[in-house]
Amino acid sequence: MRFFKFVLVVVLLGAGVSAWYFLLPFGPAKETFVDIAPGTGTEGIATQLEQAGVIRSRYAFEAMKEVHGGLMKAGEYRFDHAVPLADVYKRLRRGDVFTRTLVIPEGFDIFDIAGAVEAAGLGPRASFLQAEQTHTELVKAWNPGATSLEGYLFPDTYRFSPHATPVQMLAAMVKRFREVSARLGVPGGEVARTVTMASLVEKEVHIDSERALVAGVFENRLADGMPLQTDPAVAYASMLRGTWTGVIHQSELHSDSPYNTYAHTGLPPGPICNPGVAALRAALDPARTDYLYFVADAQGATRFSRDLKEHGAQVAAFRAASR
Repeated sequence: MRFFKFVLVVVLLGAGVSAWYFLLPFGPAKETFVDIAPGTGTEGIATQLEQAGVIRSRYAFEAMKEVHGGLMKAGEYRFDHAVPLADVYKRLRRGDVFTRTLVIPEGFDIFDIAGAVEAAGLGPRASFLQAEQTHTELVKAWNPGATSLEGYLFPDTYRFSPHATPVQMLAAMVKRFREVSARLGVPGGEVARTVTMASLVEKEVHIDSERALVAGVFENRLADGMPLQTDPAVAYASMLRGTWTGVIHQSELHSDSPYNTYAHTGLPPGPICNPGVAALRAALDPARTDYLYFVADAQGATRFSRDLKEHGAQVAAFRAASR
């Protein structure tokens, strides 16, 4: 009888200890990050978690790994409250890593995106910009002669691990572009032209209902052999040269850059920003009109004209209203 009681006490004691280690919640009371490097073994992971105050015992964690098996994923993990040991283990099995949010609005160019990456804590601006201008193999299928990824980094909200490399982030943005362009039905052989046209439309107007009309104006001017004379392309030329001051100077209207749509006819050699869905749709289906000119009015809407006389009147009205 005494032996039975002794065994019962041992069993209950063991169950209590096990419950304390495995079931009773434990963890930090404040935000704590644990960065698991690729290739770290179970013992190393368990030690990191214990030292960070995320688990009670590394031995209990190792025992759980022996029982349940599976692979744990590297990355940065965020813990901010007590949980049972099994919850911590499941998170590492799922790879539920901490991510940072990166928001890319429609019309951001490669310079804007590089700045957004740095602001989100995902890496230096200069390094990301270099990657944007180097890894053109990501868009080779659409534009073999591309000098950057401009136009193909689709505007969206992304979540990346702080360990994500520039190439991994760029690949995700290009993949999103591929998905959207396929859904919109962009012809394979027309991707580069469509994106370039859409980028001009994106920069010129911000009212979706006007985008197809602007695309129509550009198509009409191209058909008539007229220069597009779009200021955002001139500004982009200055950005590429590193001389952009925020204002277009007269000298820039006479520059020899192929992006100078005052000096050269036809579309610029590539996109000048990363267009969204509305601009891509406009480029795919421009409005059929006889408009050749447009200008913004004092309220921010766009006024369209068929000839220079009508356009001159619209410009004069805009200047008068601005004064």
